[in-house]
Amino acid sequence: MNISSIVVQTTPKFLDEVLRDIKACEVCDYHLHDAKGRIIITIEGESVDEELKKLRVIEAIPHVIAADMQMAYSEDELERNIDVINNSDAVPAMLNDDSIDVKDIVYNGDLKQKMDLEAFAKQLDKGQ
Repeated sequence: MNISSIVVQTTPKFLDEVLRDIKACEVCDYHLHDAKGRIIITIEGESVDEELKKLRVIEAIPHVIAADMQMAYSEDELERNIDVINNSDAVPAMLNDDSIDVKDIVYNGDLKQKMDLEAFAKQLDKGQ
């Protein structure tokens, strides 16, 4: 089970409307908010991919300026991913494979470029 906290930002003008929609959407648990339009919620899922789908629902609520994960806990995936890291080479095999075109190598390390988090989560689920 994964649990993540999310800070949702709206404007004070739309706070009541966004709160109503968040409480009605059934993909999260509402916890608190302030007068500036900051709202704290949590989401749960069986995988990171499921959490990301729920985050997309929150992001699609009208007048939501931002919805960003702040903290995450994953009891099952943590152990699986530690095993993948411990049992893998320091350099991924694809980087040593001359038959793979450089353009086909997916880089997931630059959050500023808004990497495809769903694709990255699926790679982790597959143990890659």
